[in-house]
Amino acid sequence: MISTQTFRTTMSVTITSRPAHSSELSRMFAAAVINRQFCETLLRNPHEALQNGYLGEAFLLSKEERELIVSIRAESLSDLAKQMNWALKNRR
Repeated sequence: MISTQTFRTTMSVTITSRPAHSSELSRMFAAAVINRQFCETLLRNPHEALQNGYLGEAFLLSKEERELIVSIRAESLSDLAKQMNWALKNRR
């Protein structure tokens, strides 16, 4: 004869995660890759680049992302990306 048994265990699970970075960062980097003028403005005067957006489209960045971009001094787009990646990974 076959019998079935049900086992129940109560377990507490805590999930912690960092919020994913916005797709707006991807949009900003894409704009810098395809448009040299936007890229140069982003590197030279990031506040202006973020304020003006790209082709009339604003970047809806978090306050943290915006402050980080404005605070970084980078010589190239890849340098900006590296510094941002390092800062975002090592925050807190």
